Amino acid sequence: MTSKSLTLVGITKRFGNVRAMDNFNLEVGIGELVALLGPSGCGKTTALRVVAGLEHQDSGKVLVGEKDISNIPAHKRNMGMVFQAYSLFPNLTVEENVGFGLQMRKVSKPVRLKKAHQLLDLVGLDSQSKRFTHQLSGGQQQRVALARALAISPQVLLLDEPLSALDAKVRTQLRDEIRRIQLELGTTTLFVTHDQEEALGIADRVGVMRNGLLEQIAAPAELYDRPATSFVAEFVGLTNQVKVKVSGGEFNAFGSNLKALPGSISSGDGIALIRPESLTVKSSKTGEGKVISTSFLGSICRVMVALADGSRITAQMDSHEAANLHSGDSVDVSVDKVPVFVK
Repeated sequence: MTSKSLTLVGITKRFGNVRAMDNFNLEVGIGELVALLGPSGCGKTTALRVVAGLEHQDSGKVLVGEKDISNIPAHKRNMGMVFQAYSLFPNLTVEENVGFGLQMRKVSKPVRLKKAHQLLDLVGLDSQSKRFTHQLSGGQQQRVALARALAISPQVLLLDEPLSALDAKVRTQLRDEIRRIQLELGTTTLFVTHDQEEALGIADRVGVMRNGLLEQIAAPAELYDRPATSFVAEFVGLTNQVKVKVSGGEFNAFGSNLKALPGSISSGDGIALIRPESLTVKSSKTGEGKVISTSFLGSICRVMVALADGSRITAQMDSHEAANLHSGDSVDVSVDKVPVFVK
């Protein structure tokens, strides 16, 4: 399958007085999967619809490879799109649904059936090819929708919250399947989601959006460990807000000297955004913290602790390490010496 890079240059899109995209720039490399992540109303779905040609930008350009497709209608853009709601045809069989786009392109029946069966085999549903879509589970229907989007050999695959209607276990399984298939075919892909675990788990890079702008775009590990803004630090993952005094880009927390990440305040009173897994809680008869509660989450446990100043923090630990901690226990709290964002 051939795929090309996708570039958005200076895209602005307004709905009345609301600026859904504000001079938005993005490049998705050939064969790359980029996820756009953000709260409702941040502009991520608008970005996807502009790429698809379902919305027209007020200014800016959409390029596939070096070709400007900004004014090309949606049905001529050769985009594969998968929606949250499946949008399958109930009167067609599974194989007919997958082959529908090829039929619209006047591809002969033998060729489109062969392609449909190849893709159904890829998504593990070839044995269901003669069934109607209402006879399938939600996860199976979404696999059919993915196969249909891929059948036209799209230059770019667009995924709009494709897993949000599924239960947690199926969602995780299908997320991994989408990634496997995307890597196998090498399709340039733009994936929109509000689920940070989904974005971090599937993408080569994740772009965090707010108010029509990209706050940061980076590989998942970099985005999590080195957020560029306080919004990214607080939106991606959990954080503890700890009052600190910053001097020369450094501060003290829980008895350790830590560095503030680039973009943080460099001096004065601030709030350090410390990840729960960076904190360690240990029983101590002289400890100034007291355990409020423990939450067992399988292999990990979250421990909420009240500090001497009246504030509360949450630490995340291996469950076996937290097994001896109980509500009311006195504890010491320490922190890993990793850079932290301070606002």
